[in-house]
Amino acid sequence: MPERAIPEYATWQAVRERARGAATEAFADEGPANLIDGEWRAVGTPATQTSPVDGTTLGSMLKVDPETAEDAVRAAARAHRDWGSVDLDERKRRVSAAIDAMEGVRDDLALLLAWEIGKPWKAAGADVDRCLEGGRWYVEQIEGMLSRDVDGRPASRVPLEGPVSNIASWNYPMSVLVHAELVQLLAGNAVVAKTPTQGGAMCLTVAHALMAREGLPVTLLSGDGSSLSDALIRSPEIGALAFVGGRSNGGKVAAQLADTGKRHMLEQEGLNTFGVWEFSDWETLAGLLKKGFEYAKQRCTAYPRFVVQRELVDEFLGTYLPVVQGVRFGHPLAAGEDGELPGLDFGPLISAAKAKELDDSVREALSHGAVPLYRAGTDAGEFLPGQDTSAYHAPVTLLAPPGASRLMHEEPFGPIDSIVVVDTEAELLAQMNASNGALVASIACDDETVGGRLAEQVQAFKVGLNKLRSRGDKDEPFGGRGASWKGAFVGGELLVHAVTVGPEGESLYGNFPGYNRYPEV
Repeated sequence: MPERAIPEYATWQAVRERARGAATEAFADEGPANLIDGEWRAVGTPATQTSPVDGTTLGSMLKVDPETAEDAVRAAARAHRDWGSVDLDERKRRVSAAIDAMEGVRDDLALLLAWEIGKPWKAAGADVDRCLEGGRWYVEQIEGMLSRDVDGRPASRVPLEGPVSNIASWNYPMSVLVHAELVQLLAGNAVVAKTPTQGGAMCLTVAHALMAREGLPVTLLSGDGSSLSDALIRSPEIGALAFVGGRSNGGKVAAQLADTGKRHMLEQEGLNTFGVWEFSDWETLAGLLKKGFEYAKQRCTAYPRFVVQRELVDEFLGTYLPVVQGVRFGHPLAAGEDGELPGLDFGPLISAAKAKELDDSVREALSHGAVPLYRAGTDAGEFLPGQDTSAYHAPVTLLAPPGASRLMHEEPFGPIDSIVVVDTEAELLAQMNASNGALVASIACDDETVGGRLAEQVQAFKVGLNKLRSRGDKDEPFGGRGASWKGAFVGGELLVHAVTVGPEGESLYGNFPGYNRYPEV
């Protein structure tokens, strides 16, 4: 293997200095400060952050206490009242200026994502680009979106009564969190965001500094979700909550919201499945399988479960195994002799603890009778000499994980695939619906009529026929079925509807207790 090295411009020291230079006001000696009432404040308890890439110390985030968070929310509520009266053209101008400013440091935002959460260069750049391109699309579309009700009839939409609180996972800081904030701001709302504790603080700090410079009413806080929940979820000043995370935390959030009547969008994980039934186009499937390993399947729309018709198992494995054996992973910034950053499928997991958790899940499944079909080691990765690789995990594929194992029912959120063999359509659907709802699913089937009929019985918000489904961009709706989602759906006009008030009696599309209303997807 050729000798590898991190290019000088991509070293942590170089990236950190450029980030501090781009947003000088946003950094304290320890690291990123907190953005409260339009000012960056060095308040909070330092918590050391390390990179999953190689254990490099990135600095410290300052975790605020509940009292500080409550003060910040009250300040955001005051800013919200002022922002709602700002003319739409002026809101569009300021949001556009902030997007332009972020475009100016696009590569450094992507490099920050590579160091902080381990994204390969291409995936990190795509995360930033989706945020900026989506934000620009909404600038162009927002006027029309604010002039219609949920059924497309003329109506005047107004901001919520309080700011939108955003609590998001670490894996897509720009294209999910910042993107949502830009739309919320365009719609006339002030925004409050919590920095994910596992990564992304530097990237989000730079992005929010550039937004604040343009006069956008943004608040950015670091802290533990458990201690800040009263301020960020239950505070009477909060107008709506946007949450992205796992089912355990999502369930706790939903319980906290139960007696508040607050608008909410809670995106939770589900076990997204890919069913294979009466199918023969293996070349097309190989491409879909390869794409599915992007970012080590650390995505809410990843596919870790394959449910395969018994008589197709040999052909499926003949396609699947060469794909998984060809997956490239390793240090996302270790360039070859040509100086080009590596074109990897994925880098590290978010932490060494997550890698150990996956190991434990695999051992548990094997102890209960699962069959190992493929297990690579970290020696198959592309690393620097002597590099810390504790946060990396090579792909693993298990056949028939038993019902007693976590992998049979839960999303692993890593490169661990399971394959379940079935004989009937009823078994196929039962196994595809094993997690009580999912965000996405797909069916590979030669006969589109048969595939469509099966798709209607799969409990996922989006079901692809011979294609993958994803969160989507711009005007594409997004939500979930069952326990994978609670509250209003988002995407396109639905995202604007979720953070604005329309005609009296209007019913939003979404997953609500006792009420389900789904848009066409």
